[in-house]
Amino acid sequence: MAKSIDSKVVFITTSPRTAEKMIPEIELLAENFSGKKWNKTTQTEFMDLLREENFFNGTGTNRPDFSARDRINRAPKALGFVKLTPVIQLTEAGKMLVSSRRKEEVFLRQLIKFQIPSPYHKPSKKAANFYVKPYLEIIRLIHHFGSLKFDELTIFGLQLTDYRNFDEIVKKIESFRLKKETTAKTYKEYKFMVQMNELQEIYTSELNNGDTFIRENIGNSAKKFLTTKAKNMRDYADACVRYLRATGLVNIAQVGKSLSIVKEKMDEVEYILNNTDRNPVFIDDKDKYLDYLGNPKLPLLLTDNKDNLVEKLKNEFPEVKISAQDDIFELKEKLDDLILEKKIKIIDEQVKNIKDFKQYDEIQDVFTRIENNELYDTSLMLEWNVWRGMTMLDGGNIKANLKFDDFGKPMATAQGNMADIVCDYDDFNLTVEVTMATGQRQYEMEGEPVSRHLAKIKKETNKPSYCFFIAPTINEACIAHFYALHNMNISYYGGKSIIIPIQLNVFRKMIEDSSKASYVPNPEQVRKFCEYSASIISSCLNEQDWYKKITTKALNWLA
Repeated sequence: MAKSIDSKVVFITTSPRTAEKMIPEIELLAENFSGKKWNKTTQTEFMDLLREENFFNGTGTNRPDFSARDRINRAPKALGFVKLTPVIQLTEAGKMLVSSRRKEEVFLRQLIKFQIPSPYHKPSKKAANFYVKPYLEIIRLIHHFGSLKFDELTIFGLQLTDYRNFDEIVKKIESFRLKKETTAKTYKEYKFMVQMNELQEIYTSELNNGDTFIRENIGNSAKKFLTTKAKNMRDYADACVRYLRATGLVNIAQVGKSLSIVKEKMDEVEYILNNTDRNPVFIDDKDKYLDYLGNPKLPLLLTDNKDNLVEKLKNEFPEVKISAQDDIFELKEKLDDLILEKKIKIIDEQVKNIKDFKQYDEIQDVFTRIENNELYDTSLMLEWNVWRGMTMLDGGNIKANLKFDDFGKPMATAQGNMADIVCDYDDFNLTVEVTMATGQRQYEMEGEPVSRHLAKIKKETNKPSYCFFIAPTINEACIAHFYALHNMNISYYGGKSIIIPIQLNVFRKMIEDSSKASYVPNPEQVRKFCEYSASIISSCLNEQDWYKKITTKALNWLA
C-alpha cells in the first residue's frame, strides 16, 4: 500500500537518522525473517532480537511493532533495500549494501532513484505538486551554487517539490543572499523573518482556513504551527545532509554550515547530473518500479564505463600500472585499494602530528566550539576530537570507530556495535565513549551500551580493560550506574566494570597537563588512574563522593 504524503515541502526519510545505521539492521532482518510475513508478530520478534544486538542504542519496548516499522518501513523500504510484501526479503540492492566494499556507491545509486510520486509514496490533495527525485535535485542545487548554506537548503531547497521549478528556487536563494547584504537586521533576525515569510506562503491555505492544529501542541495557534513546521524542515534538511554525506560526494563545513561537492568527486557528480533522468518513473506500475528501485546497477555512474574508470585511475594515481586485461570489477577493486591506502596514509600523518602536539591549539579550539554549539554536527565532532585528544594524551594505539571519508575527515559516528574509541596499550585496553546527550536521555541511551561495549573488548582481548565516559555534562543517573558497576561482579559484563565518567572540561585539563608535562606521559599513568577509581570504591560514602574524588584525581592525573 502506498503511503499518502501530505507534505508541502520535500519529503525526506528521517529514520534512521544516519544512513549507515540501517546496514546491520537490515542484515539482522534478512538473517532471521526472510520469507516470513511482515506483521505485528514478526515486527515484535524483530525488536526483541534488535534489543540484544551491540549495535542497537535504545529500548524499543514501548510498542515494539511500531518501533520495528519505524526502522524498516521508512528508509530501508523507501530506498529499495528491502521488500516487505508478500514476504520479507532483501532486494539485490539490499544484499549489495550489506556485502559491498563500495557502500557509498550503493547509497548513491539508491538515493538518486528515490522519487515522489511513486508506487510507495502518493501525494494527497493537501500536498504540494510533487514531481521530483529529491536527492538528485539537491545535489544539482549544491553543484549550481558551489556552496549552499544549510539554512538555504532548509528554507528554499526543501521547496523543490517539482524539478521543473529548479530555476525559481535558484532565484529565491540569490535574492536571499543579495538582501542579506543590505539588511540592517542581524543574520539570525533576517533568517527568521525570511523563513516565516516563506512558511506563510507555503501554508497559506492552512492559515486562512484555521487548519493549524499540531498534535504535539495544545491549541492551534498559527505561531506554534509555523514554529513546528520550521523545526520539521530543519529535521528534514539535517537528514538530507546526513544521507548525502553517506554517498561520499558532499562535504559540509562544520563552521559556517555550508554544503559543497567534494572537489575530487566533481567529475562523478557532473556525470550524474548530465546523464540521470530527472523525471520520476513507473509512477503507477509497482512491479516495474520495484525492479528498477532494487536494481543495484542503476542508474549508471561514471565509473561503470571502463574508459572513464581508467581515466580516473590515471588522473588520481598516475604511478599505477593498468593492464588492458583488467575488467571493470578488477579496476574498481584497484581504485578502492588505492583510495584506502591513501586514506590510511593521511590518517597516519594526522596521528603523527597529533602525537607531536602540533595540533594541540586546534584541538582545544574545536572543544570550545563544541561547548558553544558552533559546529554543524557536534556529536560527530566530539567523537572525532576526543579521539584526537586521546591520541595526544599518552601514546598507545588509539582507534576511532567513526567513519572517515576518503580524505581522512570525520564522516559519521560509530555504528553502535562497538565502543566509540578503543585504546590498545599492549597489556591493557581502554575504551572511550562520548555523548552530547544530557539529562535522563543520557542514561537511557548510554548507560547499558557502555558496559556492554567494555565487556565485548574484555572478551575479545582477554586483557584488563577500563572505560572513560566523556560528555559536556554527566547525568547523575550515569554516575550512580557506573559507581554500582564498580562493585558488581556480573559475568555478562566480564566481571566488575571500571567505567569512569569524566566531564569534558576535566578531560580538556588532562590533555593540557599532558602537553605541559616536562616528560612524555605513558600508558601506565592512565592505568594507575583507572585502578585508583577501583581502589577507592569501598571507602566512598556514595556515588557522589566517588565522583568528586575521581574528578579531583583527573584534574591532577599526572601528579
